[in-house]
Parts: sequence; structure tokens; C-alpha cells
Amino acid sequence: MPIYNYTARTRSGDKIEGSVEATTKRAALSEIEKKGEIPVSVTASSDTTVGGKKGKSFTWRRTTKMGTRDVLIFTTELSDLLASGMNLGNALNCLANRKDGSGKDIIVADLRDDIMRGSSLSEALSKHSDTFTTLYVSMINAGEASGALSVVLNRLVLHFERIQAVKEKVVMALVYPLIVMVMGAATLIFSMIFVVPKFQMVFEQLGQALPLPTKILIASSTWLAHYGWFALIIIVLGSIMMNRFVKTPKGMRWWHGVLLTMPLVKGVIASGIFANFARTLGTLMDNGVPILSALGIVEKTVGNVVIGEEIHNVRQRVTDGTTISAPFAAGKVFPVMLTDMLSIGEQTGDMTTALTHIARRYENELDRNVIIFTTALEPILIVVVALLVGFVAVAILMAVFNLTNGLNV
Repeated sequence: MPIYNYTARTRSGDKIEGSVEATTKRAALSEIEKKGEIPVSVTASSDTTVGGKKGKSFTWRRTTKMGTRDVLIFTTELSDLLASGMNLGNALNCLANRKDGSGKDIIVADLRDDIMRGSSLSEALSKHSDTFTTLYVSMINAGEASGALSVVLNRLVLHFERIQAVKEKVVMALVYPLIVMVMGAATLIFSMIFVVPKFQMVFEQLGQALPLPTKILIASSTWLAHYGWFALIIIVLGSIMMNRFVKTPKGMRWWHGVLLTMPLVKGVIASGIFANFARTLGTLMDNGVPILSALGIVEKTVGNVVIGEEIHNVRQRVTDGTTISAPFAAGKVFPVMLTDMLSIGEQTGDMTTALTHIARRYENELDRNVIIFTTALEPILIVVVALLVGFVAVAILMAVFNLTNGLNV
């Protein structure tokens, strides 16, 4: 059985070393914890023997990344444990023992080990930048400095719940239109490939002249049956190339600019961005993060390159000593209402409250824009699908009527 060397700490905090026999690293961790010790590091021994012979041990490490929902659950549980009076090391050890077989297990265990080695939580979190954003780490850092880590974690939970709610509203607004488009396209393709060819055989056998719409329909059906695969390849390749282009700095800036000008879509996108901007900036400032650092974090987390560039420009102007509202207004990217409310916050000396009001206003506006978007898009898509499917039906019926007239039926 493989041998694992380990370093651990006792409940009193003393550092100890030892070795255990276990089938896997996870089993070794379980054996160490059964002894009442908190594992810090576990490594496979070079003297691992299998069947009396020295062998090599191969380890496989899954992708260590947590999704947004996992981060939210982790933050909520950690906040609850700290609020109940448990210290950080024991809280993380408690969470590390709740294994679910995902990458979350590795990350939480790494955080626990770093804390046991003497690192701060913000330092440990910064090693997992793919999971924990700059915003998250900065707020934790501020919470550690103020001694209110539990309070900051609770604020992070509220913040991410609001941000997640905004994202879900945008996604839900796109679900129904997408279903209508997919079902309409599937119906049309099925008719063109399987239904129209059968009518074409009947028309050819009767040898009657066909109306122009029917000829167009039959020609389109024939082309789709013979070259549909080619069109599918072109669409797939085009989508891949477009996706790669959008991921480049130039392509991303172009796409984000299009989203902010596209009819119906721009209202939903812009409202979500401005709500996210105000909510994030207000949360950072409420936790004592300096305005320049807060703007730098918001620039990276706002989710739109065009808006991010404008925030970067504002940050440079604020560095020169100007107010925050004037540079935002000068750029003419942010709406006048938002900059006016920022100006009022500066005048009253209560920017956090002003940003909270801005976030609520644009969250409400997002709700209205989502309703407008779905209300307007549904009939548009239904009409488009009806016209395409209707063309197929009318073209066939016109040919049938011509044939019956020609046969004097």
C-alpha cells in the first residue's frame, strides 16, 4: 500500500510530522484527520511499495476552479462559521472536510493549509485568481485590516447575490427568443429536406408548369439537400472564427461597442453594466477601499471593455485631483442621470448612499428593459418564423391549386 508523508498541526497548534499508509491521497487525509490532527501538507513517499516492489506513483489533479455559485456558497458558509465564533483556521478546516469531489475541495484545502502556515486570508485567496476576483481579495484585505472579516464576508454575499440576480435576469430574457428561433429553424429545415422533396416528385410526374414561388422553394430544397452540410460547415467555422476574434482586444472592444448600440439589447446590457458598476464601487468604498483603488478594481470587473476604458480615463483624471462626477460626465459614456447622482453624493459627502441609489435605479431599469425586450422580440420572432414557414405552405398550395385547375378537377 502506498505511503504518504505528512505535516500537520495538533489542536493546540503544535507542528508534527509523520507518515500513513493509504490507497489514495484523500484516504491519507482522512486517516490524519481521524487522529485529531489538522493536515498541512501530504506527499507520496518515494519509498512507496506495491506488492513488495518499489514503484512510481502517478497523481492526477483536476481543474482547480470554482464557479460563481460555488464561490457564493463558500463565502456564505465561511461567513456563518466566523459569525458563530469559530476561528478562521478551524472554519476552513471544517469546510475542507465537506468534500464533494469537485475542484472546490482542492481550493478550500489549499486555503486552509496557507492559513495554517501563517498566511493571511487575502494572500491565500490571491493565489487562486481564476476563482477569486480582485474585488473579492481587496474586500477581504480591507476586512482583515479593520478586524471585521465576518462583516465583510456577509457584504460580499449580498453583493454577489445581487450581481448574480442581474446576470440571471439578462440570461432569462434571452431564453425564450432562443427557443423560438431554434424551433422555427428546425421546423423549416425539416420541411425543406423531408416534406418538399415528396411534393416535388408528385409535381414532376404530373408535368405541369409550376408558379414562381414553388420553383424557388424546390430550388432551395434541392440546394439544402445537396449542399446543406457545406453551409453547416461554413456556419460552424464562421462561429469559431468570430468567437476567436471577439476574444482578441480589438474584437472584444468592437463587440462590446455593438452591444451598447444594438436596438432592444442596448437597454438590457447598459442597465446591467451601470447597476454592476454602482453596486461594486459602493461596496468597495463602504469597506474602506480608496477611491483610486476602487475604480481600478471596477474597471476590471465591470464586464464591458468600452465602459472599462472610460473608467480608466476617469481614474487618470481623478489622479490629477478632480472630482469623480465631472470626469464621468465629460466622457459622455455614462448617462447624465448617473453622473448627476454622483455629483449629489460628492456634495453631501455620502458617496456610498448615492451609489446605492444609483444601483437600485438601474436594477429597476433593467427589469423594465427586460420586459420591453421580451415583449418586443417575441412577436418579431413569431412573425419571422411564420413568414418562412408560411412561404413553404403557400408555395406548395399554389402548385396544388394550379395542378387541380389544369386537371379540371
